[in-house]
Amino acid sequence: MKQISIQDLKASLSAAVAQAESGHTIIITRHNEAVAQLGPARPAYVHRGDVVGKGRLKPALKRGTKGHYLAVLLEDRGDR
Repeated sequence: MKQISIQDLKASLSAAVAQAESGHTIIITRHNEAVAQLGPARPAYVHRGDVVGKGRLKPALKRGTKGHYLAVLLEDRGDR
């Protein structure tokens, strides 16, 4: 874990936030005493993938139903 004083944090806040965003934890100190911790907002084990935020939806049906959408829905639902 990296330690940084409040004064140094003020001077390089963007860089510290970028480090926290990439998964590092930073201890913030005042007079060499730990007072706060800056870290990632999401757990490190969450994989967001490449298509997150691109706004593309994949169709539920891969082929046209030619107006038989109810039969396709019933087939998809099975006996539920």
